Amino acid sequence: MPLLTLDEIETFARDALTDCGASAPVAASVSRSVRRAEADGIGSVGLGYLGTYLAHLKSGKVDGRAEPRVNRARAGAVLADARHGFAHPAFDLARPVLVEAAQDAGTATLAIRRSYSIGVVGHPVEDLAEAGLIALAFTNSPPNIAPWGGRKPLFGTNPLAFAAPRRAGPPIVIDLATSQVTKVSLVAAAKAGTPLPEGWALDAEGQPTTDPAAALSGSMAPFGGAKGAAVALIVEILAAGLTGANFSKDASAYARTDGPPPGVGQCIVAFDPSAFADGFAERIEDLIGAIHAQEGARLPGARRLAAREASQTRGVEVDAALLTHIEKIRFA
Repeated sequence: MPLLTLDEIETFARDALTDCGASAPVAASVSRSVRRAEADGIGSVGLGYLGTYLAHLKSGKVDGRAEPRVNRARAGAVLADARHGFAHPAFDLARPVLVEAAQDAGTATLAIRRSYSIGVVGHPVEDLAEAGLIALAFTNSPPNIAPWGGRKPLFGTNPLAFAAPRRAGPPIVIDLATSQVTKVSLVAAAKAGTPLPEGWALDAEGQPTTDPAAALSGSMAPFGGAKGAAVALIVEILAAGLTGANFSKDASAYARTDGPPPGVGQCIVAFDPSAFADGFAERIEDLIGAIHAQEGARLPGARRLAAREASQTRGVEVDAALLTHIEKIRFA
């Protein structure tokens, strides 16, 4: 497989996005997210998702020239309208406003509406943690998970992420979907014709299945059963209900190029630790030390950080067939 540097990946993504109709600022923002995903070993939302971005730019499902609008409605309330463009530039524009609001009020919330996939939801919270804030992020997505006991998908995979700053190391970042696995993994199994592990999905009758075709016509399984479905509902209420975005049930599928923009939402909450108690940084290091003191224990994100370090020194192996697929969409 070709070995690309992170700079080459970012340039390739930026040029492809521009060729398919994205403005220079939008292409720069989204290509940075592709670079970061590849650096962290999460290629499914890096180059693996670039083809979807390009197809949606061409079909008009996402507006590559949208200019987001941001305003601070109240002391701790920051509102962003992505205007059916990518979520990345909306967050980039809102981030300094959110940081200032959190530092002023102690806690502040960013609500993004009329949005699109934000890629790795752990990256926005990591950015806020780099600014010294604790952060939580929630985003909904087109429906893939049925409510517990139901049969028809109603919620997205609805990921959430958390980050906390550290004095002696990179931020702690926790990033997880409310589904048992990613939709990308399920689709890959269907294309390969390989059976799914038990617990990944339900068929159209709400019964567990290992048949990927039956799973695609049914529902993805939430992690932890009823508890995961409840968390998906929490994310839905915060990311869509609170922000004024489309609920997952009303969002058009990312897997298709037809249909209107999905119009989903993101909710990002930031806390300034200094507003609540003294000695936060020291206490966190004490907690991390207690984790490391246990043999075999590791902090969440250890593999991500290892992948990031490796990618910066030796680059990233990329599937040549994936690059060809992206180029076909780019020049179609």
